[in-house]
Amino acid sequence: MTCAETKDEVLHLPPWIRIRYSGRGTQEAVNQLLKASDLHTVCQGARCPNQHECFSHGVATFMILGNTCTRSCRFCAVHSGHPPAVDPDEPRRLAQAVAQLKLRHVVVTSVTRDDLSDGGAHHFADTIQAIRTQCPDATVEVLTPDFKGVERDIAVVLDAAPDVFNHNLETVRALQQTIRPAASYECSLAVLAYAARRGGGRISVKSGLMVGLGETDEDVYEAMTDLRRVGVELLTIGQYLAPSATHAPVRRYVTPAQFEEYARRGRAMGFRNVASGPMVRSSYMAERQFHGGKKQGGHGV
Repeated sequence: MTCAETKDEVLHLPPWIRIRYSGRGTQEAVNQLLKASDLHTVCQGARCPNQHECFSHGVATFMILGNTCTRSCRFCAVHSGHPPAVDPDEPRRLAQAVAQLKLRHVVVTSVTRDDLSDGGAHHFADTIQAIRTQCPDATVEVLTPDFKGVERDIAVVLDAAPDVFNHNLETVRALQQTIRPAASYECSLAVLAYAARRGGGRISVKSGLMVGLGETDEDVYEAMTDLRRVGVELLTIGQYLAPSATHAPVRRYVTPAQFEEYARRGRAMGFRNVASGPMVRSSYMAERQFHGGKKQGGHGV
């Protein structure tokens, strides 16, 4: 079963949405390493449809600060509730896992921790530093929450010098209140704008959008324009798939041709790289996007 778990949705999936299964041995090895290291991934927590493919290639997107989020967004499968205390040893274990997996590009995200005074910013910084110490040649990408827009907390993460600072806008302006009730379109843009200013060109700024939630193509182009205006260089656009029947429903399946058009428009707007395709997710093929890779495998880049 895909990320869209309801029977009706699976029956109506268009032919261009396919989950790839391969490399079972490697996939199981990654699962065993994560379990032994007591680490979480957004691949599992958010029920990403690409996790089998990524795990089979020995790649995972680490999720720090536990696996319980303080927010409850209508698109997200990550469990929400009261998170446990922060584990101070998590950065070390994560860095060791990175070394064992021999990753060249590491993506670290987190649940949102509105219960913490800094939103978990110092834990992000500690994790970046631990990776730098264990794997100095690896590039590091962070996918962060909005930290409630508090610049001093965002600065803590940026001053740890990740190679990529990613914060997802997620959806268009008109749908923010419905899909991300505890977040804000303008706050997310402000986070990205601050990252672009403070990064001073040394840190690539990235964001992502889901489509299929009820937006129009013009809504998408407006959001892309806003992201480019605040200094975002790298952009991902992918098809939303409902994690369950209780989440926001899919309103449309965007065609591969339209995803290609998003990518074309994005390049014309000045984005350095646009990954746009039905199965594209924030961290899918992140290394290739960071290095400006060419289009492969039907994922518009």
